[in-house]
Amino acid sequence: MNDQQLLRYSRHILLSEIGIEGQQRLLDSRALIIGMGGLGSPAALYLAAAGVGRLTLCDHDTVDFSNLQRQIIHRTSSVGQPKVVSASAALRDINPEVECIELPIRADEAQLRDLVAQADVVLDCSDNFDTRYAVNRACLIRHKPLVSGAAIQFDGQVSVFDFRRPGLLGQESVSEQTGSPCYNCLFPEDSQAAELRCATTGVFAPLVGLIGTLQAAETLKLLMGIERGLSGKLLTVNALDMHIMRSTLSKDPACRACGGSLS
Repeated sequence: MNDQQLLRYSRHILLSEIGIEGQQRLLDSRALIIGMGGLGSPAALYLAAAGVGRLTLCDHDTVDFSNLQRQIIHRTSSVGQPKVVSASAALRDINPEVECIELPIRADEAQLRDLVAQADVVLDCSDNFDTRYAVNRACLIRHKPLVSGAAIQFDGQVSVFDFRRPGLLGQESVSEQTGSPCYNCLFPEDSQAAELRCATTGVFAPLVGLIGTLQAAETLKLLMGIERGLSGKLLTVNALDMHIMRSTLSKDPACRACGGSLS
């Protein structure tokens, strides 16, 4: 690190759990953020400010006027722009050292696998189950840690699924490769869970800030090798009465995603 970096990141370096070595790990790291809306906004801002070396931003959507109530990375002047373009401009303004890769696409399964393979950690900041299941599968196959967040109305949740375990893909089932539960264990794909959207049910603006910031915190710890956190846990937040609860997730041996082989 040069003198300017030592000054910029000095408050991290002062922490014994981080130090120069931990900060250097962040500078050398690559994070993939799926979704640059309410959750992706604060997550990306904190990752850039903390000095994560490369941020790949993936979102096919454009900035809408109704987004500005909660998607704090975007500005009124950004309405109509691709979200990844608007976000990248804000991140470069905060920290020009961070490399931002803009992907204004809705990534399919094959693209997700390629993108996940190039990342050290993946943040699922999307707003629909189809994307969450697809990202979960890609992270399982590529053995990459997944930081998942969701928020609707006054309720939010964060969980970490760490699939970085030794194993030989193709010779063992996914469940044998990793002891971690996956997103599909928590919300089975065939469960017909009701999907609520912000556009029709609303969301409390600061809630997405809380959840996205928690995702950033868990991501930074994963990148620095700090093991204390939400791996295998589910943190739920109700912002109406500020009730916060943490519970341990169980691996489902019959899970369609991590209970058998994926290829």
